Amino acid sequence: MENGDHLNGVQDINEAILQADPYRGTGTTYLHGGSANSLNPTGAVVVPISLATTFTQSSPGLPSARDDPNSFGLGYEYSRTGNPTRGAFERAVAAAEYAEHCVAFSSGSAATSAVIHLLDCGDHVMCIDDVYGGTQRYFRRVVTDRMGIKFDFVDFQNLAVVEDKLKTADGAVKLIWLETPTNPTLKVTDINAVSVLAAKYGCLLAVDNTFCSPYFQNPLKHGADIVVHSVTKYINGHSDVVMGVVCCNSEEIKTKLRFIQNGVGAVPSPFDCFLAHRGLKTLHLRMEAAAKNALAIALFLEKHEGVTNVVYPGLESHPQHDTAKRQQHGFGAMITFYCVGGRDQSALVLQNMKVFALAESLGAVESLAECPSLMTHASVPDEQRALLGIDDTLIRLSVGVEGCRDLICDLDAALNVAVSSMKK
Repeated sequence: MENGDHLNGVQDINEAILQADPYRGTGTTYLHGGSANSLNPTGAVVVPISLATTFTQSSPGLPSARDDPNSFGLGYEYSRTGNPTRGAFERAVAAAEYAEHCVAFSSGSAATSAVIHLLDCGDHVMCIDDVYGGTQRYFRRVVTDRMGIKFDFVDFQNLAVVEDKLKTADGAVKLIWLETPTNPTLKVTDINAVSVLAAKYGCLLAVDNTFCSPYFQNPLKHGADIVVHSVTKYINGHSDVVMGVVCCNSEEIKTKLRFIQNGVGAVPSPFDCFLAHRGLKTLHLRMEAAAKNALAIALFLEKHEGVTNVVYPGLESHPQHDTAKRQQHGFGAMITFYCVGGRDQSALVLQNMKVFALAESLGAVESLAECPSLMTHASVPDEQRALLGIDDTLIRLSVGVEGCRDLICDLDAALNVAVSSMKK
């Protein structure tokens, strides 16, 4: 194809607009949401990094800059309590997630912890069974043992069973915790259907939306009360920030989260907020590019002799493909597949990749691969991993924005090494 050939023949303005903006107009929100900077006398188009730990007061007990929108009408007194750079980032993420409020924390785990701090001793949480290993570890080994909060890990694919458990709990369940798609088996749950049950039985619904990002899914629009993100992943998108956020529409929940944010003090640094805000501005570009790569890779993997099963919501073979089509704007860039053989073969695949990096985490511009049973989900009890199908042949891919052919060639070569090892 000659340079510019892909644009030849486009003379209609509407067609040109569609080609120029396949992102549903989200770019404007990501670039300008939360960046109100009218109080900055320099006129800088980028929110400044405010490193100050403390702020002068006009009079004792009267914080400065209460008219700054990034202070949420409270002004600034101490940077743990409020910071201009953090406030701008929180407002930007709220706009991206179609939320009234966003509260930022120093990690995704800290954001999860803040939601649990909304509960009381003796409360019950119903959590989806296939959930991030760090979340399982925190729920099972920290909260249950030390806070007196009970967790039930449930398969949400059968909502009749879920409702029976809610009935049996007789009001004790105060929070439902979902990931959709789940980590790492990519099960998709109908958020709206679960929100109806949550409302019926008087509990909050929190959705970890990390895998889809605000670009591909907005759980609040489907009835969720709370949305959690590990900003470390897609929102920041460059493997150089650890952060989390909690989004909601409820003034009451927001007020409690602000109190927890200040009281516990697990806040992100202003510099990290600046980096994550910059990352958010290209979220739509990165997500579209990565998802296109992911679909092509998933189709390739389905045909490879070194692969026994591929799980990707964008494939028609995915059990919840129709649900994903209905509630998501796209299918994301996470793929799970099972290679032939056993642990030795999966290790060969991972060790022989040249473009994919063998590393934990996900959601960055570079492609990553890992074996959850030995890495991100090693803390999940063995029997639970077996029930979920997280065995040593399962490989999780976080597809980045490299050249698609390069990624496929990399996987092909690595898988061929594993296949050859079984023929010796």
